[in-house]
Amino acid sequence: MPLSTDALIAELDVEAPITRRVLERMPADRFDWQPHPKSMTAGQLAQHVASIPGNASRFLHLDGFDLSTRRFEYPSCDSREALLATLDASVAAARESLAALDGARAGEMWRMTFGDREIARMPRINVMRTIGLNHWYHHRGELVVYLRLMGVPVPIVYGRSADESPF
Repeated sequence: MPLSTDALIAELDVEAPITRRVLERMPADRFDWQPHPKSMTAGQLAQHVASIPGNASRFLHLDGFDLSTRRFEYPSCDSREALLATLDASVAAARESLAALDGARAGEMWRMTFGDREIARMPRINVMRTIGLNHWYHHRGELVVYLRLMGVPVPIVYGRSADESPF
């Protein structure tokens, strides 16, 4: 059964508050912390997490994306308030893009390339699943690990955490 935009919007609506809880725990005085020199800073990772849905939604309107033209530089956030505003705008953009995506356009093929080499080819709707939501969950989980390493109590993502329990 193909993905539907309604299902992805419903998932986005469930996952956005979870992501907000994680981002709300980001200590404003630790944006420059990083677990390893090859890792993003906590501020860069948090900003990336806040931006992913909106960035992925922009891909929905492209026929593809050439990674060879992309500079992988990640800005940091300026404040927790700005970070949460970015998340709100990002989720709103993703909802709007998904709501506007009709069935025919959703099924059209989309390509990710590196120059002339094809990296991925998928129906446009799957762009939101893989580059959007799956990518979002991956980096949100990474940010949860950063929080743990910084000594910040980890919020509930699914079920309970070592620091919180809904039971």
